[in-house]
Amino acid sequence: MNTAQAQRAQTQRDHVATILRSLDHPDGSEDAVIERSWRRCIDRFGLDPAAPSPPRYVPDRTLREHQDQADALIQVARAGVEQLYRQVTPLDYVVLLTDARGIAVQFLGSRDAQREHQRTGLYLGSDWSEEHAGTCAVGTCIQERVPLTCHHSDHFSAHHIRLTCTAAPIFDPDGQLLAVLDISAYQSPESKASQTFALQVVKHYARMIEDAYFLKRYSGYHLVCLDRSREFVQINRRYLIAIEEDGTLVAANTAGRKLLRHHELPLPGPGEARPFRAWNIQDLLDAEIDDILDSQHYGDDRVRAFHTHRHHELHFATLIEPQRRRPASGQGRPHDASLAPLESLADDDPAMRDTLTRAARLRNEPINILVVGETGTGKERMARALHESSRRCDKPFVAINCAAMPESLIESELFGYEPGSFTGARSKGMKGLIAQADGGTLFLDEIGDMPLQLQTRLLRVLAEQEVLPVGASRPLKVDLRVVAATHRDLRGLIDLGRFREDLFYRLNGASLRLPPLRERADQDYLIRRLFEDLQAERGGQRVRLRGDAMSALLAYPWPGNIRELHNALRYALATCEGDEVVVGDLPEECTSGHLAHPAAQSPQGSAGTAPRPRRGEDPLQEALRRQRWNISAVARELGLSRPTIYRRMKRLGIVPPHQQDIP
Repeated sequence: MNTAQAQRAQTQRDHVATILRSLDHPDGSEDAVIERSWRRCIDRFGLDPAAPSPPRYVPDRTLREHQDQADALIQVARAGVEQLYRQVTPLDYVVLLTDARGIAVQFLGSRDAQREHQRTGLYLGSDWSEEHAGTCAVGTCIQERVPLTCHHSDHFSAHHIRLTCTAAPIFDPDGQLLAVLDISAYQSPESKASQTFALQVVKHYARMIEDAYFLKRYSGYHLVCLDRSREFVQINRRYLIAIEEDGTLVAANTAGRKLLRHHELPLPGPGEARPFRAWNIQDLLDAEIDDILDSQHYGDDRVRAFHTHRHHELHFATLIEPQRRRPASGQGRPHDASLAPLESLADDDPAMRDTLTRAARLRNEPINILVVGETGTGKERMARALHESSRRCDKPFVAINCAAMPESLIESELFGYEPGSFTGARSKGMKGLIAQADGGTLFLDEIGDMPLQLQTRLLRVLAEQEVLPVGASRPLKVDLRVVAATHRDLRGLIDLGRFREDLFYRLNGASLRLPPLRERADQDYLIRRLFEDLQAERGGQRVRLRGDAMSALLAYPWPGNIRELHNALRYALATCEGDEVVVGDLPEECTSGHLAHPAAQSPQGSAGTAPRPRRGEDPLQEALRRQRWNISAVARELGLSRPTIYRRMKRLGIVPPHQQDIP
């Protein structure tokens, strides 16, 4: 035994002695929460602090069941988990989100330390319940229902004394434990006080996730937001209370339940059967229900002040009104069914809603429209929606990609030609695309790539509303609505002499700008809508998009915008097995980013410790060996698709051995 090993063994013996001494002769020197946990580990769970305790991973199928049950939370928690990870990753922390039973259903950590994560148990699918892991931040948080730090020798098992772990509980609107948010690190100062800030950060993000879950679950109700500060009530939203139209209490977040109990409204505790709806918001606030519901429309800041009945405390209130789908006919403002094609393009993204509002006003106006946006942002879809929502909807929509059409053919294709106009022309001539759009909409995609000489002819068409086919002596009158689109800077092209300024002003009667997908607030809506559209197109068995896949999709920056998203979803539907798309079914580039989840499955196929890798062996080769070169099993283990496994094997030069060579 070398010096380091001897020192480590002595540290473990000292740790065990400290635990036993503390339990035999409690002197109050240890944290009471930690001491209670140590006693549970021995008296209730029969654990031995000196016994080896390698990490326990649940089987793949069990992990999927836990993720399915936590699916709604995983989707809501995604943004908070990733923001927290960005805060703590410079300090080499990992982030775990576990369910109420201590199973890690979401994980973020450095890919460079993946083996260390797996070896220590800080990885997806690990079981951190006190029953198996002993005293630890997650398991003890589950037992005690309070935020805490488990630092170095606070851990029961000597296997974990290098770690510092900080966790905070997340409660559902009924007060039941829903999940635990944890950050952990392998290296940290000896003093437990060094983790004070870590505890505050984790508590903050746990509360953010908890409140976001509450807001989503009760989005169909009036939500009363209260705070003791007028300046922060719109931002902080400390107390959240969901009410019916008549003021009946429906639910409250953790802080809101404490507030109600403080003012002597005996609400049901976790698991209790007393009805929450036995009380009204007017039992808390000295106000009429109409005053509360009118808070959203009161004053410049939409905040009203109310006193509580008991204790006469001043609280400032604002209201979040129920989320309802756009008004149907006869409800609220008149609903124009013709706007449906435009309305379907976005949900609640502010930039897109502004663009669609202007598009709705322009759809029947006799002016040309220029749609601007990055490649793949849906410019043609916008043009089609404008056409389908206009009075021209029963006339042709003709789309022309100015960048894809061969320059030698573009003139004849656009303007048509008379019989015998040139060698190879059809005997009866051809009606050009512009003439085919007569009465309807002509969509000119990538207009910035149109050759200069054709820009001149197009300008004449727009100015005179007539087209002269090749070889013809008399022009044809056309009734056109032109929608052009480009990802280029047309004003820059004008300065370079590559685009006509007069054509620009003809096309740019009004402009509509489409934001890139990475900047849109309604990505969730777009993903689900495209996913449903693709399923309807494919037919057959219905497939669901699981939370881990949705999290990866929402985390990806989408350089190819909606077009890339469309392709990724089509790929996932083609490669998924069973009735759900998981993160491993997505294209590799969607899951390989720094913040992407490293796997959708646990690092092994059954409970127990992962087999020790061979020295210098690639993780893929290790998995292939462990699964006896069963590609499907390896794909499930690593959370990747089978085509991705084959591509990586080819890139790394990994060749399957003959069956007799398999160990």
